[in-house]
Amino acid sequence: MTELYPPVEPYETGMLDVGDGNVVYWEVCGNPAGKPALVVHGGPGSGCGTGWRRYFDPDRYQVVLFDQRGCGRSTPHASDPATDMRHNTIWHLIADMERLRERLGIDRWLLHGGSWGSTLILAYAQQHPRRVTEIVIAGVTMTRRADIDWLYRGVGRFFPEQWERFLEGATGTSRDGDVVAAYARLMEHPDPAVRDRATIDWCAWEDAVLSGETGGASRPYGDRPPAARLAFVRICAHYFAHGAWLEEGALLRDAGQLAGIAGVLIHGRLDLGGPLQTAWDLHRAWPDSTLTVIESAGHLGTVETREHVLHALDRFAVNDSLGVRGRPCWPEVGAVIS
Repeated sequence: MTELYPPVEPYETGMLDVGDGNVVYWEVCGNPAGKPALVVHGGPGSGCGTGWRRYFDPDRYQVVLFDQRGCGRSTPHASDPATDMRHNTIWHLIADMERLRERLGIDRWLLHGGSWGSTLILAYAQQHPRRVTEIVIAGVTMTRRADIDWLYRGVGRFFPEQWERFLEGATGTSRDGDVVAAYARLMEHPDPAVRDRATIDWCAWEDAVLSGETGGASRPYGDRPPAARLAFVRICAHYFAHGAWLEEGALLRDAGQLAGIAGVLIHGRLDLGGPLQTAWDLHRAWPDSTLTVIESAGHLGTVETREHVLHALDRFAVNDSLGVRGRPCWPEVGAVIS
């Protein structure tokens, strides 16, 4: 199957009080008696779009989607300068996911996401491995400080002019300074004009990194509605300035916690923002994973990426019986490295 499933509307929605003044939006669609699955969106701070619903067979899956703290339909929104960001960390998000699972009466669920979502998926699964049946990730990240430095400095060697403009936006920051921390400070500035300018500059850089995939025909970050864009940049800068509150390399170091969880990793060889090495390192450390490399894909993925995600989710929907060491009982597909 290469086509997405038809659009489907949620049969239940709600707002979950997760403490610290935060209320998280959630929705459930598909079959109430189906296999539970949780969609974990990227960003951080992008919010969960309706397109995610269409990757799951609505007859076989009970699909849960939610907006992480500060973004989407969750409140308070990070675009509001009065929103306190101290209570928005990866550990808060993991706790929110557990509260949501308990609220919905789900014992175990499949996790699906990509980019920042994969970092949150891995952190959650390592904390709560008995609550995870399988993991499907398209676009692997681990948000190490080295990864952050690559995305906001290293990849500038491919876009030197655009990176110079990004650096200029962080007024007073040297070429070897902490440009991400500088933007995090700008996003907390009392002057809305300063915050707006920092948002525009940050999104211009993010779009430059993806320009080889979009051909300049779209601006995946810059074209977002103003409030969503502000929240995205504020949350991103906040998380990345703190290294996502993870010890450097912790997710790779603790990959053994994923033993027994079948994982499907799908990654584009041409992903400039998140080099393939990250997915390869995780695959090597996680024996129950398969890695499919999409030769022509970057960070945004391609039709072939979509095909492999759909294939994995369809297979997991009908096969809960796992083989040796938790590996899924079906032939590996595509350019799989194992």
